[in-house]
Amino acid sequence: MIRIRPATAEDAGAIAAIYAPHVLHGTVSFETEAPDAATMATRMASSDGLYPWLVATQSEDFGDAVIGYAYATRFRERPAYRYVCETSVYMAETAQRRGAGRLLYEALIDTLRAQRFVHAIGMIALPNDRSISLHEAVGFRRAGVFREVGYKQGQWIDVGIWQCELNAPAAPPVEPRPFSEVGLVRA
Repeated sequence: MIRIRPATAEDAGAIAAIYAPHVLHGTVSFETEAPDAATMATRMASSDGLYPWLVATQSEDFGDAVIGYAYATRFRERPAYRYVCETSVYMAETAQRRGAGRLLYEALIDTLRAQRFVHAIGMIALPNDRSISLHEAVGFRRAGVFREVGYKQGQWIDVGIWQCELNAPAAPPVEPRPFSEVGLVRA
């Protein structure tokens, strides 16, 4: 059975293990060195209770194994961007194409809506049909492309920008509520 829950510091090792192959062997991440568990724990803690980190787990004989994670982070540094967040989702290779990624991403999107963020931005290294399909399945629409902005694995890589309206933009905007107050909306 697949379960979605907030990530904890104890999940940092599993999250780092899921992310490492994407960093070391692929082009979906522009990092070139895989972060370790301590680095992931620091990244999780740096969300300061505002941005959610979620994990998908699957029941096994001795507990729930983390099979994927999704999180939101600040979109840009300047204060006027604070109503928008950037999202990411990563699945273990063995868990891909089983529906867990969609459940995980839907939970993240529902939670961000409840937090009152206005838009979520997804940045996708291209080509990546599976990620595009997942983003569009949960409500993202293509917003543009940055051409040849990353160089990895001996090639220049385009990055597609996908955008999901979470809440109607209001003037003046409503401040987002911290994840630490809202909690996971859909489990």
